[in-house]
Amino acid sequence: MSDLTPIILVTVLLFVVAAGIIVFVLIYQKKQLQYMSERKQLKANYDKEILESRLEIQEQTMKSISQEVHDNIGQVLSVAKLNLNMINVDDSAPVIQEKLNDISELLRKAIQDLRDLSKSLHSDIIAENGLLKAIESELNILKKTGAYVITLNIEGNYYHLPEQKELILFRMFQEMINNIIKHAQASVINVSVTFQPQQFMLGINDNGLGFNFANIDTAKGMGLKNIINRSQLIGAHYFIDSQIAKGTAIKIDLPVIQAEIGL
Repeated sequence: MSDLTPIILVTVLLFVVAAGIIVFVLIYQKKQLQYMSERKQLKANYDKEILESRLEIQEQTMKSISQEVHDNIGQVLSVAKLNLNMINVDDSAPVIQEKLNDISELLRKAIQDLRDLSKSLHSDIIAENGLLKAIESELNILKKTGAYVITLNIEGNYYHLPEQKELILFRMFQEMINNIIKHAQASVINVSVTFQPQQFMLGINDNGLGFNFANIDTAKGMGLKNIINRSQLIGAHYFIDSQIAKGTAIKIDLPVIQAEIGL
């Protein structure tokens, strides 16, 4: 064997190792670029979802306010006007005073309702009041319709989630309520909000018509599709249990990062 053979072998091995390192570096760089691109795309999708959620919340808020003004405040003012028209100058002073007191009370109620609604117009309702207050406000408006028996059960020690997550959770809550109003024909709505150190839970169930979830095309059922997509976007798990003629229960479980809530 030539004295050059070991040198050649070492040279070949060095070349193979060098080539392997180059290939490894190229693959690593490619993976890194792909990761950065995917991360950038995920952030873009997340920011887009946040913007869409904000716009949808504002749209839904305006619809709720319009309905509230028409159904409740409009009715109160109509009754006040009717009472005013019924005042007769020939009535005794005590009778007139009683009617005026009734009108004053109706107008006071209308003014208070308008003040409550004006708070809902705030574009940063989540940042200003937090998720729980926003849910309570939405349910209070729904209660005034008189169409539903509504309960809200709160468990655990309250804490704020990151604003963007609360924003998406609130939009999901609105979509679940809208599905009940549009499709369920329910008379009872139960909402539960649970604050655990490791997990936040939001649940809504009704006594409506129910449906067979296996037969639902989520591509067509945009409400359900949005709930599912938004759950995945914030790392939450969703559970849907529905039975024909027995109502529907939807639960959103969101793992909590301690640093996000300051615990």
